[in-house]
Amino acid sequence: MTVTPYQVRSALLARSEIALIDVRDEHPFAAGHPLFAAQIPAARIAAEAAWRIPRKDAPVVVYDDGEGLAAAAAEELRGLGFTNVDLLDGGLQGWREAGYELFEDVNSYSKAFGELVEHRRGTPSLPAEDVQALIDEKADIAILDARRFDEYATMSIPGGRSVPGAELVLRAPVAAPDPDTTIIVNCAGRTRSLIGAQSLINAGLPNRVFALRNGTIGWTLAGQQLEHGRQESVEVGGDVDEARARAREVAYRAGVRRIDAAQLAAIEAETHRTLYRFDVRQPDVYAAGHLPGFRNAPGGQLVQETDHFAPVRGARIVLADDLGPRADMTASWLAQLGWEVLVLEADFAGELETGPDGAPAPRGPEGRYKRPYEGTDNPKAAMQAYLDWEYGLVAQLQRDGTHGFFVI
Repeated sequence: MTVTPYQVRSALLARSEIALIDVRDEHPFAAGHPLFAAQIPAARIAAEAAWRIPRKDAPVVVYDDGEGLAAAAAEELRGLGFTNVDLLDGGLQGWREAGYELFEDVNSYSKAFGELVEHRRGTPSLPAEDVQALIDEKADIAILDARRFDEYATMSIPGGRSVPGAELVLRAPVAAPDPDTTIIVNCAGRTRSLIGAQSLINAGLPNRVFALRNGTIGWTLAGQQLEHGRQESVEVGGDVDEARARAREVAYRAGVRRIDAAQLAAIEAETHRTLYRFDVRQPDVYAAGHLPGFRNAPGGQLVQETDHFAPVRGARIVLADDLGPRADMTASWLAQLGWEVLVLEADFAGELETGPDGAPAPRGPEGRYKRPYEGTDNPKAAMQAYLDWEYGLVAQLQRDGTHGFFVI
C-alpha cells in the first residue's frame, strides 16, 4: 500500500498520529527531508523501530529517495509486528514533485522552532566579542552551558559551567544568586542557547539574561579561543519551591495539563493512542531511581531532539520529574511545539526501578552526518553555512505550513 504526500500532509495538519520514517542513512537524510520526518536507517530497523514507535498499529509511512530501501524496510517492519505500514508514493521525489518543503540538517523542526522563538520573542543575545569583553573586564556574569555535559567538556566558553537546558530554572539561581549578575546561556550553535535563555526569561528570573549569539560557532568565527576539558557544573540548591512555582506558571501559560497516577493508568489503557513516558532528569539521577515504565530523556535534549525520542507525531507525551521544574519547563516547550503533553504529579517515594532504560545501543559512525557545530575541527565555511541555514528557517516554516507551533 502507498499513501500520497497530500495524505501525509493532511494527517500532519489534522494532528493525527503518523510516523514518517526516512530509512536512508543520516547523511543523505540531512541533505533534505520533510519537516516531521524521523530517520531510522534500514540497517537499524530491528534495533530501533519497536523502541521508537511503541504502538505496533500506529500509522507508519516509509520512504527513501530511490535507493530501493523503502520496500524492504516496510516488509521488515511488518515482520516485527507493525500492522499499519505504508510506502510514501513516489518517495522523497514524490514529496518534491508535490511542491512541499524539504528541510536540511537533523532535528530540523526543533531548530526551526528555536528560530521562531527568537523571532517572536526577541530573545536577547550578545555577540562573542561582547562576551569576551565582559570576561576580560571581570564583569559580574555567569556563563551557563545548556548542552549535554560531554559536549560541554569537549569545548566550552572560558569560565562557563555546565547546566543542561531543563536544569536551568533550578540551577541558574544557584549560579547567579545576586539578581545583578548577568546570565549568559550558550550552546554550540543557536537552538539550546535561545531556548535556555528564553526559559529563564519566561520563568521570570530577576537577572538580565542573554543567549550567546551563535554559541561556540560564533565564538570560533570571531577568532576567540575555546576551553577544553572543563568539568564544572552547577548543582541543584537554593529555593527549589520558588523554582517549582516559576516553572509551573510557565507550563500553565503553555496549556500543559497535570495528571495523577490514576489518570495516567487510564491514559495507558487507551491502546488506540501512542504514549511516550519520559523522565526528564539527568541520566545519573534517572539511573539511581525512576518510575517504572518511564524512559530517560533529559529535558533539554528532548526539546532539541524531539524527532529522535518521539517520532510518532500526534502521540501523547507524559513527563515525570521528582522536583517538578524540569518537567514543567520541558512540557512548556513541547506544548508550544504542538504536542499533547502532560506532567505527572509523581510520588518518587514509592517503588522505583534503577539502572538505564534499555534504549538501543548507540549507532556507529556508518552513514553519520557530521554536524558543523560538534567537535573542534569544523571548517569555518561549514559553520557559517550552518548559521545561514538556521537564519532562514522561520521563512521556511511559513512556506511549509504544517508545524502548528505557537510561542507564549
